[in-house]
Amino acid sequence: MTRRKIEIKRIDNKTARQVTFSKRTKGLFKKATELSTLCDAEIALIVFSATGRLFEYGSSRFLLLSHP
Repeated sequence: MTRRKIEIKRIDNKTARQVTFSKRTKGLFKKATELSTLCDAEIALIVFSATGRLFEYGSSRFLLLSHP
């Protein structure tokens, strides 16, 4: 059994959109961590929610540089 292709479009329901944003942000940060670990890559991510809230991720070198 294969997954169906989901059409990428804006989610109209505000609550459902926020839940999807939360889940996808966690997944994106997890993938960034994996990529950094597996490939010894330095990665930085900056994501803003619809409300303007900042979510950030930085691999080890970036964390040391951003926090003096």
